Amino acid sequence: MKQRGRHRRRRRGRAVRGALAGTALALTAAATLISASQATVADAPGALKPISVSAEAGRLPLAEHRVPGPWLDRLASKMGRPVGVGTVLDSADRTLRTAADCSTTEKHTLPVEPAATRAYCFGGADTRGWRPGAVTTSGDADDDGRWGVNRVILSGWTRGSTEGGSMDGPAPEQGMAKVAFVDANDPDRLRYTWALLAVPVDGGRDYRGLVSSLSGMVWYQDKLLVTTREGDRDALYVYDMDRIQRATVDSDAVGRVRGGWAASGYRYVLPAVASYALPGGDDVPHPAAVSLDRSTSPDSLVASEWVPADGDRRTRLWRYALSRGPARSGLLATDSSGRADPVEAYESKTTDVRGVLSYRSGWYLDRAAGTPGGHGTLWRQDTKGARATECATDETRHCWSGRSGSLSYWEETGELWSQSGRMLFALPLASAERALGRSTDDWVR
Repeated sequence: MKQRGRHRRRRRGRAVRGALAGTALALTAAATLISASQATVADAPGALKPISVSAEAGRLPLAEHRVPGPWLDRLASKMGRPVGVGTVLDSADRTLRTAADCSTTEKHTLPVEPAATRAYCFGGADTRGWRPGAVTTSGDADDDGRWGVNRVILSGWTRGSTEGGSMDGPAPEQGMAKVAFVDANDPDRLRYTWALLAVPVDGGRDYRGLVSSLSGMVWYQDKLLVTTREGDRDALYVYDMDRIQRATVDSDAVGRVRGGWAASGYRYVLPAVASYALPGGDDVPHPAAVSLDRSTSPDSLVASEWVPADGDRRTRLWRYALSRGPARSGLLATDSSGRADPVEAYESKTTDVRGVLSYRSGWYLDRAAGTPGGHGTLWRQDTKGARATECATDETRHCWSGRSGSLSYWEETGELWSQSGRMLFALPLASAERALGRSTDDWVR
């Protein structure tokens, strides 16, 4: 694992966090004041309720299925030697606009309190017809915050939209998933390029596009894990960041075409290397949001399901241990039968959760806005109670991002990253804690 450098540059990370704490962008005004129509304070969800992982409500075993090695080798032999993240970043030919160049409408989706300290927007031509999804970074991939020498952000998008804002994903004829590989080495000029997510078929002689809404995504070590609603039992797909293939034909098609290989016009394609399947049976919950927690030992992946605001049950949260085995880098810890069982489970009264994050003793739940054009709520829950960030202007709790998205914590910099509409933004987790009425002194391991 020559690209990984675990437990390094801690002092530098503290310096970066100090610099971020003193940084302020003029974004609050751009996010605009919250209207009186949003002034209704949502009912507090109360404390998290621990549930047994062996009980029906807490059980969610995931069965690991690996794509056969010969399939991947056959694909690579036909398409050419796979490339890594550095090669993809070297060809980044698009630039994210900084907040100053984003429209007022785009910036309206940013959090009001706490305010973003960094914000960027994707171009309309690049994302028209695509639904924004999950975010993960090289801060997830390695605790020194870099992948090799690069700082990287991954932003997931899905073609087509979901009906009524549900988490079910697009219809098969609409769906396709892509990831923006963002070169974040220069915070004043973020450059990116696209890669299509795919699934090998026909013994590795071809591939098809992943048909799924990317509502959750975690880059851990050399693997990228994404949520999927492709089929009744699909939970997560796994991609290898050292197995990125180049497309050889510029075509709207996907897979093998006359003269080579196409990826819907994009330069790169990631073929899946594994998946995690849900158990059979009716009403099996799907993980809709996922994130990485580096404050546990071993590191863990946390997941939440999506329950609509008018649902008649609580939202369930799960924690899965990640493997420490060198031969299983980036994968979940499994038993001898290849099954990953949750090590913790909780129930929350918070509904319409679009992003989940766990760090030390707290769980952060990103609740979607209740009205079109409104703002969501960021809740922090633990087994003792719940608090939400409140807006200084009118003391409502509807002051998080307008189009709630996944949450990702870049531990080395202390930044919380998310995506709202075309806006990609970050703010110090410490500022969220202050908005929650807590101090970083409360963070006890």
